[in-house]
Amino acid sequence: MIEYKRIIGTLPGPHVLLSAGVHGDEYEPMLSARELIGVLEGKVVSGSVTIVPVVNASAYALACRCGEDGLDLARICPGNPAGSVSEQTADRISALIREADYYVDMHTGGLAYDIYPLAGYMLHPSPEVLEKQREMALAYNLPIVWGTDHRPNGRTLSVARDANIPAIYLEYGGGTGLREPVVTAYQDGFLNLLRHLKMIDEPAQTSPATERYWVEDDRPDSGYLQAKMPSPADGIFITAVKPGDFIRAGQRWGQIVDPVSGDTTDVLSEIAGLAFLLRTTVNVKKGDALGGVLPIGKPGKIMIHEK
Repeated sequence: MIEYKRIIGTLPGPHVLLSAGVHGDEYEPMLSARELIGVLEGKVVSGSVTIVPVVNASAYALACRCGEDGLDLARICPGNPAGSVSEQTADRISALIREADYYVDMHTGGLAYDIYPLAGYMLHPSPEVLEKQREMALAYNLPIVWGTDHRPNGRTLSVARDANIPAIYLEYGGGTGLREPVVTAYQDGFLNLLRHLKMIDEPAQTSPATERYWVEDDRPDSGYLQAKMPSPADGIFITAVKPGDFIRAGQRWGQIVDPVSGDTTDVLSEIAGLAFLLRTTVNVKKGDALGGVLPIGKPGKIMIHEK
């Protein structure tokens, strides 16, 4: 069972689904979703909003990314109604996605990563769906707008893709502790999206696209965070950068230290650009993602195509 709240306006309009807690260690989206339920009561004029504060109750109970069966919910959609706990949950959230006209999935970097604020989307083959997704992402007023490969399966967004439902995901923060700015940014962004969709009776306030760091990258798996900057060794990761830094190609990203042997391995960035992803779990294994860089040095939009 997935617990959700549906808020219905008095006039006809679109149905928007907002989800949090696909991963059980991403807490700010859960708080943002819960608080939005109270904010939106009596505020939605047209259409309806469905809010799911915790999609993955099994993972939340364990304070982990994955549920008790060890499966990553964001890799097994559309799930299986007769499967394990995560597969059943994937089936249920997929059903809710298919009912929606628009979908927003809120995330953070969990315990393992810190992420510079971004709104992302798949580069949907349908020009109409893609344009709506771009508008949704811009409405959130986050610094990074990121369109990536539409082909990966198993995601909540791939369920939306297959149903031709405009969908975006959000990433911001992560690590230990709680960051109130993440909660606030996600609330403000969702309210502005509803204004953009004419669902609440207030004017949308969306900052110009020219002020964002906007990257569209259609290369295979361009949005797969866990494959970026793989660690060259086991050990303790000491970072030399922070999310939001602009870095040079060849600049030191950090260092891996083996506390037993004393061996050290420098980690260098292969490209210049904006540091948007950083490993926060310091004990790393060879192949773990240590971070990510978007190849953009100033506000504006760039497009990267598969060669």
